[in-house]
Amino acid sequence: MTARPENAHQARLLRLLRDNGSNSRAQLGDLMDLSRSKLAVEVDRLLETGLVVADGLAPSRGGRRSHNIRLAPTLRFLGVDIGATSIDVAVTNAELEVLGHLNHPMDVREGPVAVFEQVLSMAAKLRASGVAEGFDGTGIGVPGPVRFPEGVPVAPPIMPGWDGFPVREALGQELGCPVMVDNDVNLMAVGEQHAGVARSAGDFLCIKIGTGIGCGIVVGGEVYRGTTGSAGDIGHIQVEPGGRACACGNRGCLEAHFSGAALARDAEEAARAGRSMEFAARLEAAGHLTAADVSAAAAAGDAVALELIREGGTRLGKVIAGLVSFFNPGLVVIGGGVTGLGHTLLASVRTQVYRQSLPLATGNLPIVLGELGPAAGAIGAARLISDHVFSPA
Repeated sequence: MTARPENAHQARLLRLLRDNGSNSRAQLGDLMDLSRSKLAVEVDRLLETGLVVADGLAPSRGGRRSHNIRLAPTLRFLGVDIGATSIDVAVTNAELEVLGHLNHPMDVREGPVAVFEQVLSMAAKLRASGVAEGFDGTGIGVPGPVRFPEGVPVAPPIMPGWDGFPVREALGQELGCPVMVDNDVNLMAVGEQHAGVARSAGDFLCIKIGTGIGCGIVVGGEVYRGTTGSAGDIGHIQVEPGGRACACGNRGCLEAHFSGAALARDAEEAARAGRSMEFAARLEAAGHLTAADVSAAAAAGDAVALELIREGGTRLGKVIAGLVSFFNPGLVVIGGGVTGLGHTLLASVRTQVYRQSLPLATGNLPIVLGELGPAAGAIGAARLISDHVFSPA
């Protein structure tokens, strides 16, 4: 089992080294506002645990040269992002640099046993590639609400068979390391906060549009999960009274009208009705359509595809406008599988938000696409477990 820091000072040292890389004792002392003697005690204890190692001499600051220290180069974290239709698995070092990344299509409705067999297989492939001998911790994201303290999914609408499944306990036994579990969109937000477009944002919303739609809420730099872990479930806000049936059992939800699955369904309807030759050709070639087909058709100038994206962006923008008026974030990030819809989608969303929300809330509000793409959730999962490992036991 990986050692853990003994106290808050050691935990902060580890997180500074994770976020800033190798640093000198003198610079760390300045950042921590600790006396030289107190810092030396804490650093020496961390050296004894093997969590940090010496890293040569620092440049002179006018007196005796200070020694650099860094996180142990052998530390490895596993980040697992389970989506509705695919799994991303990444191995990072202690500074959360991605050393290996795999993606595999997988339907989450096949259940936890089948999904985790695939996760373990992917982790084994990464170990066999030489990027890791083992893992010091694993973070996992799942596409549904999670009771965070226990690491257990709770009544997830698109995950039959997962309710109450002991994800943290089961994977911890298989992998032999600490495991933390969270909702996938929360981890996407954490990933963008750590290494993406939200690095300088303290209060922001991160919207994930995939098979479903969710929102990660970050307040004061920390994820807000709500009382039961279901905060940010914006896909089930009603946008069309009496509209389409949704998987949650209600009608007219945003997710039923604009998500990856809804876009694919609308595109197939347009193809069969003869309204889009582009969709018809793609449907004949593949037998089905996806949100990626909508993106490709829009890029080719297909009028129906562009209209589907604009309509969906307008619905999403109305929901985001309400969130912006309520929460007053400093940034809105849009990511997930439909980000290939790009600036057509962004333009529709921005138009609605800037039109409906008060100028005080939107005057300096960037609404942008995520930077990390499909790796965002896995990086966020690695960040989540590193926060746990780099905290006092």
